Amino acid sequence: MKRALTTGNLFDPVVSADAGADAGEQVDALVEQAGVTIERIVSTGQASPPGFWYDSPRAEWVVLLSGAATLEFEGNAQPHPMKPGDHVLIEAHCRHRVAWTSDGEPSVWLAVYYPGGASS
Repeated sequence: MKRALTTGNLFDPVVSADAGADAGEQVDALVEQAGVTIERIVSTGQASPPGFWYDSPRAEWVVLLSGAATLEFEGNAQPHPMKPGDHVLIEAHCRHRVAWTSDGEPSVWLAVYYPGGASS
């Protein structure tokens, strides 16, 4: 049985050039299967609200493909700046937030969420 291909380009624009940060962050689920989710996230100047922390029951591996961003992790005073190619593995229930994303160019993320913690 032939299956249809699902294709795309991670760098395709998601908002019109004149919309900018006012258009909001774009999150596209690319794959959702067997407890694994792969998302493309495009940020244009968005950050987590003050005092907000992500606390996911799933682990998350994220890579920044373009743009620039800074993550913060609860209990760690040092911010975690990211540039294209940087990736980080965030264990389940590791509280974190997006402190900053560039508003000069889109920050394109690829995020993989999966059950449990990291595997060796």
